[in-house]
Amino acid sequence: MFKPPLQNTSAPRDQEPDADLQKILDWHAKRRERLLRGEYESHVLRLSELVNQNMESPMRIGAVRVEGATNTRKSFLASLIDPVLAQPANTLEDVLHTTRRISQTLQKSNLFKHVEARLESSRQPLASPQDVDVVFKTRELGRYYLNTSTELGNNEGTASATARIRNVFGGGETFEANMAAGTKTKKSFRGALSFPLSSDLRTYGELLAYGLERDHTSYASCTEDAKGFKAIVRNGSHNEGYHELAYEVVHRYLGNLAPTASMSMRSAAGPSTKSALSLTYIRDTRDDQIAATRGFYIRLFQEIAGAGAKIPLRSGMSTATTAQTPSSIGLGGDASFYKAEAETQVSRQIVDGVSMSVALRSGILLGLSDKPVAPFPDRFQIGGPTSVRAFKSFGMGPRDGPDSLGGDIFYSLGLSLVTNIPRKPHWPVKAHTWINAGQLDSLNYGEPSISAGLGIIYRFDPIRLEVNFGMPLTANKSDVLRRGIQVGMGLEFL
Repeated sequence: MFKPPLQNTSAPRDQEPDADLQKILDWHAKRRERLLRGEYESHVLRLSELVNQNMESPMRIGAVRVEGATNTRKSFLASLIDPVLAQPANTLEDVLHTTRRISQTLQKSNLFKHVEARLESSRQPLASPQDVDVVFKTRELGRYYLNTSTELGNNEGTASATARIRNVFGGGETFEANMAAGTKTKKSFRGALSFPLSSDLRTYGELLAYGLERDHTSYASCTEDAKGFKAIVRNGSHNEGYHELAYEVVHRYLGNLAPTASMSMRSAAGPSTKSALSLTYIRDTRDDQIAATRGFYIRLFQEIAGAGAKIPLRSGMSTATTAQTPSSIGLGGDASFYKAEAETQVSRQIVDGVSMSVALRSGILLGLSDKPVAPFPDRFQIGGPTSVRAFKSFGMGPRDGPDSLGGDIFYSLGLSLVTNIPRKPHWPVKAHTWINAGQLDSLNYGEPSISAGLGIIYRFDPIRLEVNFGMPLTANKSDVLRRGIQVGMGLEFL
């Protein structure tokens, strides 16, 4: 039996402590951890060398199995996997690349929260020794989602309830229903079913039914009730850019006119129906959608509604000539116009903590029928803290008394310089100075309106809050100014 005093057996070379018992225990625990980590790294290295040395070994995929996909149709999984298997795999390297591509496709489907792959000896009756089965162990995301929230954005407060069902019919479909009530959009409902249209999951379709009631009394003496349906085909991705082709039919009703409503607004009141085709292209490379320091954003939108162009149709035929009369073929509805919009923003960091942003928005609206003016809901409206600052919200352009009538053509330009608060670069509060210019008018337009100012930006994810002090420098007679302090909340700012 050992009796103290004992000789010191610590190993100075390994920095073993020689006094405190707890330090000795901690030293042994760290040493075991280092040994295990070294063994693991050694095994990984040996396995990597073994795989690399056998990359050209003959190997084929006998079958692919997906375990854990209890709510997903086998036919849908086959539509995702078969195009990948169409590429021949004759070596171990080919099999590993094919397995990686299938795994990426399954993760891209947004149906699984866990995907793990392994190779097994093939179970096929006529399999050769070189055949293997690729097995994916998966765990599906939850099918049902319910959420209630209060949101602030684009100078509007909204309370909403959202329900979502994922993988409705087992083919990657998602159904989402939303009901909301707010300060400007008094009430709204929306039901949408989206589904993949291609095996590479780059093309999606969406069927959407919606209804809403908007309060326009802050700038026009009416409310708007709208109910519509929209079918969309979308291709691409957010970063690479995506195209969206849509057909929409919507019935609008302008009513609840205020006693002070102008004659122009009284003439615009009543029902209108729009049946339109639209094409949208969007690409966004910004590092931050709220306060970008690099990258760009671009959105191009075109819409054609109503009758469109006239084409000649044969109405009769004689032995000498063929009579042709122009006949109108279109989409229906009583709104007939061509509309185009463009929006872009470029952000760059000048020095550390200081970035500059340039934004441009423009649009044009051309009537395609005998009516000189498009319906009020389709006309452009600009002005306000998220648009041309130091002007009233939707307060620019043609007016009739208290009502903003909207315009056929507009443009707005913004230049902003954003800086960190001194000694507090991590704060969500930034300072900025800006100059805005813009105009909303008929096709015969005049001089632009210009404003400038400075303010504070507060990042209140997922929205941006601005408190600005601004002054109009030039303005048209019809524009409604907003000097001094102006508060804006929203997702997109000029």
